Amino acid sequence: MTASPLLSINGGAGNASVAVGVCFSGNESSTFTNTHAIASRYFSAIFTVLGLSSNLFAFVVLVNAFRRTRSHSRSSFLLFLGALVVTDFMGLLVTGSVVVFFRSSGLRWTDLDPDCHLCNFMGMSMVFFSLCPLLLGASMAVERCVGINCPFAHSSTMSRSRVCYMLAGVVMTAGCISLLPLLGLGGYHIQNPGSWCFLNISEEPVDVVFCLVFSLVGLLSLATSFILNTTSVITLLRVYCRQDSAQRKRDYEVEMMVQLILIMVIATICWCPLLGFIATTVLFKMDLHILQLLLWIRFATWNQILDPWVYILFRRSVLKRLYPGIGPCKLREDPSLG
Repeated sequence: MTASPLLSINGGAGNASVAVGVCFSGNESSTFTNTHAIASRYFSAIFTVLGLSSNLFAFVVLVNAFRRTRSHSRSSFLLFLGALVVTDFMGLLVTGSVVVFFRSSGLRWTDLDPDCHLCNFMGMSMVFFSLCPLLLGASMAVERCVGINCPFAHSSTMSRSRVCYMLAGVVMTAGCISLLPLLGLGGYHIQNPGSWCFLNISEEPVDVVFCLVFSLVGLLSLATSFILNTTSVITLLRVYCRQDSAQRKRDYEVEMMVQLILIMVIATICWCPLLGFIATTVLFKMDLHILQLLLWIRFATWNQILDPWVYILFRRSVLKRLYPGIGPCKLREDPSLG
C-alpha cells in the first residue's frame, strides 16, 4: 500500500501547521464539537461496558450449552451463536476502547495519529464488525432453513467442519469489504466529535460506491434472513402442534427459531436506519447530518448489547421457569439444551 497523501492543518498558535493524513481532509479539528448529549463520553463508556459484560455472560452460557448438547443441529446452531457473540464482543472491545480513550483523555486525533494508521484500523474494524453479525444472521437463517425443511440433507451436509467453513467465508467476506478503502475504493475519515473513524460519506464516486457496497451487503443480509426465516416459521407452524410423537421432537427447533427471529428483528431495527441513511445520503447527494449519523450509530450499537440477552433469556429452561404452562404445545425439557 502506498503512503497516504498528507494535508496541512493549521496548528493552534501562529502560522504553525502539521502534516496529517488524508483521513482529515474536510474534517478540520475546529469543526468537532463535543457539547451535544449524544456525543457525551458517558454514552460511549456505558455502551461499551454494558455490551462487553452482556456478551461475556452470554459466551459462558453458550459454552456450557455446547458441552451438554447431543443434538447435531443444535451444536451447529450454537457454533453460529458463539461466533456472533465473539464478533459482538470484539467489535465493542476494539472500537469502544478507541472511542473511550479519546473521549476521556481529551487528546486530538491529529496529535496522536497524524498519518491515519489508527484511523484506518478503526474504520476497518467498524466496517468488519458491522457486517459480520449481519452476514452471520443470514448464514444462520440458511442453516435453520435447511435443517427444518430438509432435515436429512442437513444431517449429511451441515457438519461442524462445514459450519466452520461458512464462518470462515463470513469473516473473509467482511474482511475483504473492509479492506477496499486501502485498495483505493472509498476511504476512512475521522468523524465528529473527533473520537472515531468510519467510512467517508461524500459525493466522491469512489466513496459513493464503497458506501453503497457496505449498505447493500447489510440490507441484502437482512432481506435474506427475513425470507428464509419466514419460510422456516411457516414450516414449523404446519407441523409443531400435531400430536404425534415424531413432531414433538421439534420442540428444540422451535426454541432455536424463536432465538433466530428475535436476532433478526433486533438487527433489522438497529441496523436499517444506519444502512438506509448512508445509502440515501450518497444516492441523493444530501448533506451529511452528523447528529443523525451519531444517532443511528448508537442504534446499531444496541444490536451488540441486545443480541446476547436473546441467548441468555430465551432458552427453554428459562422460559419453563417463567411460564410453566406455556401452551397446548408445551416446551419439553431436553438435558442437552441448557
